[in-house]
Amino acid sequence: MVAVESDAELLRRESDEPGWEVDPDDEWGVAVIETVGRQLRLRREAAGMRVPDFAKAAGYGEDLVYKIEGGKRIPRPEYLDTADELLGAGGLLAAMKEDVAKVCYPKKVRELTRLEAKAAEIGLYVCSSIPGLLQTPEHARALLECWQPAYSPEDLERLVAARIARRAIYDRCPAPALGFVLEEATLRRRVGGTMVRRQQFERLLEVGRLGNVTLQVMPMVSGPHTGIGGRIEVLKFADGTAVGRSDGAFNGRPIHEPRQLRILELRYGTIRAQALPPGESLAFIEQLLGET
Repeated sequence: MVAVESDAELLRRESDEPGWEVDPDDEWGVAVIETVGRQLRLRREAAGMRVPDFAKAAGYGEDLVYKIEGGKRIPRPEYLDTADELLGAGGLLAAMKEDVAKVCYPKKVRELTRLEAKAAEIGLYVCSSIPGLLQTPEHARALLECWQPAYSPEDLERLVAARIARRAIYDRCPAPALGFVLEEATLRRRVGGTMVRRQQFERLLEVGRLGNVTLQVMPMVSGPHTGIGGRIEVLKFADGTAVGRSDGAFNGRPIHEPRQLRILELRYGTIRAQALPPGESLAFIEQLLGET
């Protein structure tokens, strides 16, 4: 007879998987998780529950509870929801999910995610890969697995989770205007196996058909263009301010000065003009899907 995994066993297993350790070099993240762990411990003690009792009631291992309360492990959202209910916290523990979710992002991703969450318009050209906002988990993992020096399993899962969490931008209301220009050569690169490539093409088609998204492909038959130097990214905000970045200009640093932003906007606009129109771009991706 095949054993059926209970909900409690599933929660315990998923919560102890790689990618949920606290990065010791992330001082802010360590402080947040230590604070969350302390609050969980104080709430549990105030409720008169010992760790073994709480672990059994919640469906988690005692070792995991000790790690979370000791600030050594990032609690999953389900853990905080369960703890809130069992300890009668009235939503106070569950409310910490937002801060905890930010800790899952590496420091270098956190600021980018914050800006994307505020942007009313994002324009992005990447010459060597599919942008993270468009990647499937499998595609992201295949890309990160080839990095040298190799990531540890824990860091790999953390990076994949952070990259995929950025897709929450598609659920925003009002939705931001998103523009992407991808190189044909990038789409033809064999990242992952056949199924990984098919899923990635399907994801591009899904996102490209959204009303707030413009997705274009730069064909290999096109001549040189202003994006040859690398990534160009422009984020515009509702208050009229903007921030831009380009690998081939201004040393790749974020820029806010209007004159420099106009240069990036001009270059990005030129790239869009040379790329295939959105309709033809989606038809081209459909063709690649059919060939895969």
